Amino acid sequence: MTEVYFVRHAQPDYSVRDDKSRPLTDEGKNDTRAVADLLKTRGVEFIASSPYIRAIDTVGLYSLWTGLDVNIFEDFRERNAGSWHGDNFFEYIGKQWADFDYHIKDGESLREVQERNIRALKHVLDEHKGMKIAIATHGTALSSILNYYYPEFDFKCFKKIVDFMPFIIRLDFEGDKCVDSQVELVIHKEHKP
Repeated sequence: MTEVYFVRHAQPDYSVRDDKSRPLTDEGKNDTRAVADLLKTRGVEFIASSPYIRAIDTVGLYSLWTGLDVNIFEDFRERNAGSWHGDNFFEYIGKQWADFDYHIKDGESLREVQERNIRALKHVLDEHKGMKIAIATHGTALSSILNYYYPEFDFKCFKKIVDFMPFIIRLDFEGDKCVDSQVELVIHKEHKP
């Protein structure tokens, strides 16, 4: 069995508009200790991450403690929202959940996000069978993965986890088949895009 600990990043600094370089807040940095503590107790042996700073930094303390590298996978990045800049967040993302192919002109659909995230996940599962793996990710990206394995994970479920930063859920795999899941850590922080 392979255990995958999906780590949704800690609280980001929304005043930084650039999605890729958006850092964690001081509170978010403090919360990375809870992430590192949990990953340590679970004996995580491999770390993968989105290339976005807030995801990397959320698992950074665990990397420092263990000497494990944070392996960057471009396909674990967050949804490209295109020219959308935070107005009417739930209206926009609701349209995407209602139609997985919906996107604005220069953005990504949830189907595109899901396909690349699942492709990256299957690669990691294939390369690290039987290991305990942490994957640092994002709310929408993680939700698309959960929807793939649990189709009942929908827009209402997404809205429930939007204020969980960080959030860790473990999925257990036999090969690339998900056989179980368990929420491991929830820290509530207000989402303010």
